[in-house]
Amino acid sequence: MNLLAQLFEAQLCRIYYAEKETLKALPKLARAAKCEGLKVAFIYHIGQTADQIEKLEKVFDSIAKIPRAVVCEAIAGMLEEGNDIIKQFENSPCIDAALICVGRKVEHYEIATYGCLIAWAKILGYHSAAKFLVQILDQEEITDRELTELAEYVCNGAIETEAA
Repeated sequence: MNLLAQLFEAQLCRIYYAEKETLKALPKLARAAKCEGLKVAFIYHIGQTADQIEKLEKVFDSIAKIPRAVVCEAIAGMLEEGNDIIKQFENSPCIDAALICVGRKVEHYEIATYGCLIAWAKILGYHSAAKFLVQILDQEEITDRELTELAEYVCNGAIETEAA
């Protein structure tokens, strides 16, 4: 196996872990959100993330590998930060802004990883894998844009609440 194929597989195992851990964390983020739009966004992303995990399993299958999750310290840290933020700001008007920040950090990590995996899949001739990864990347970019829009709405509401 060439080194790029090894790198591809290693990162695929880490993003698989990241998606599985994110799937576990999303219900907690949804429960902590005060803004109904943010709750809905997190709940909707649960279904998307489950779909992304299925697509990743198809990627593994397309390269004749068994799906395997390898601990991704970056995601583990971001999700731990999410837990800390919930504890620190759960009664604050800023909780939604803080949750959006965590959500966008996770999305940006995922977007960066999927972008690399797509490029490598194309170089390696993993065309089926690339197709699934592009579908996932498209979903992640949409989620990031939606969180950005919510950030402007939610943050304005938090500032107005604090000023009152």
